[in-house]
Amino acid sequence: MTSIKRRAFLGAAATGLGAAAAAGLAAPAIAQDRRRWTMVTAWPKNLPGPGVAAQMLADRITALSGGRIEVQLHAAGELVPGNGVFDAVSEGTAQLYHAVPAYWGSKSKGILLFGSQPFGLRADEQVGWLAHGGGQALYDEMYGRFNLKPFLCGNSGPQWAGWFRNEIRTVDDLKGLRFRTTGLASEMCSRLGMAVQAMGGRDMFQALQSGALDAGEFIGPWTDSALGFYQVAKNYYWPGVGEPSSAEECAVNKAAYEELPDDLKQAVAYACESLYNPVWTEYTTKHAQALQQLVADQGVQVRRLPDEVLVAMGNAAGEVMSELRENDDELVRRIVESFLTYRRSIADYMVYADNGQMNARALDYSYPG
Repeated sequence: MTSIKRRAFLGAAATGLGAAAAAGLAAPAIAQDRRRWTMVTAWPKNLPGPGVAAQMLADRITALSGGRIEVQLHAAGELVPGNGVFDAVSEGTAQLYHAVPAYWGSKSKGILLFGSQPFGLRADEQVGWLAHGGGQALYDEMYGRFNLKPFLCGNSGPQWAGWFRNEIRTVDDLKGLRFRTTGLASEMCSRLGMAVQAMGGRDMFQALQSGALDAGEFIGPWTDSALGFYQVAKNYYWPGVGEPSSAEECAVNKAAYEELPDDLKQAVAYACESLYNPVWTEYTTKHAQALQQLVADQGVQVRRLPDEVLVAMGNAAGEVMSELRENDDELVRRIVESFLTYRRSIADYMVYADNGQMNARALDYSYPG
């Protein structure tokens, strides 16, 4: 009996030790399957529009991964300056960033087309090009050069031509105008004699206030009103042909992304994809609401750019695109041709589709509202 009990005790003890050992081995494995990622952004924290969207993305990746990727957001200037997020993620200082492709033209002009193009694609067309027109493969190839895996994760919709101290009546009024913009719109404006400067939204406000800028564009009514541009420039011009839409992007350090198991790769990709429409439609809805308030409460004068100016801008944009077609970089040339092919196809169709609907809606007829 004693021997039997002793053997039973030893067997139980061995089983217990085995379970404890297994538990001890499992714990580090579980811990290793949880990652803490740092997101850096080009925006002030919770800036209406892009700052809000960045936090939404961080939260959604954390949620869709079941907490296995915990994303901590650091706004512009907290870890790196807003214009340094591309390099920080490329070098592995952070795992991912939230910004716009329009900020990375110094890396390659081909990058600029993935965010916006003067007289280019609308928000739905932009994601259509990437998803169905071959754009995503080119996007991946270009960013792969910089150790990044890119995703579109939102869009501001049509941006505005900007805030101007003085009225614009002719093309000559643009010459020498000190103007804030970014991306390919900068090159378009430079060809019209404008003195283009790139800067963040808060710096743009200060430059307008001090007189260092004569005019500038940032995003649209919702974001622009939060930054207070209406306080220093009352003429708000449309249409923003420099950026018919402006895609927001998330880029992940390529090594960090490739280390993920397949389900977490899908969680990151779907978090980005699933936010595109919510972010875009929030911009559109709140832009409309903010514009009403700017006009009613702040005395903003909404003005349309004259046709003469729009035609001149279109011609300048055409020159920019023609030069990009001859770029020394073969990949840039392929990106441009892919974009132009998609633009031609979708523009022909939109005459009958969305353009037709919007033109019909603008006619004079009886309708509640």
